[in-house]
Amino acid sequence: MKAPGNTRILVWDLPTRWFHWLLAASFAGAWLTGDSERFRDIHVILGYTMLGLIAFRLLWGFIGTRYARFADFAYSPASVMRYAKSLLSRQPEHYIGHNPAGAAAIFLLLALGIASGISGWLAYNEIGGDW
Repeated sequence: MKAPGNTRILVWDLPTRWFHWLLAASFAGAWLTGDSERFRDIHVILGYTMLGLIAFRLLWGFIGTRYARFADFAYSPASVMRYAKSLLSRQPEHYIGHNPAGAAAIFLLLALGIASGISGWLAYNEIGGDW
């Protein structure tokens, strides 16, 4: 990404890039193997991989590089709404790194990934009955 004045700014570090691609691949693989008893072990391994990747990302969100840290993109709900309004006005606010809507999506994605992994683990271990 280039900032004003053609200054080059490196935003996404290598660990964050690897996390993104490995999480997407793990999710896709788990989704593809989710209905097959034949591929159950692969599905479980991919689920554990997703949980491990999310654990890494949570840690990296506190100790990682500047743009990978949660503190860099922890926006208030008011900021998210203001950004959404700027999109509708066709003059969006610009951010280096994550914009407020993207940041909200990241936190939701991490929470849903954790919930999905825990519910999968519970189902695999037959905890919780048929609910």
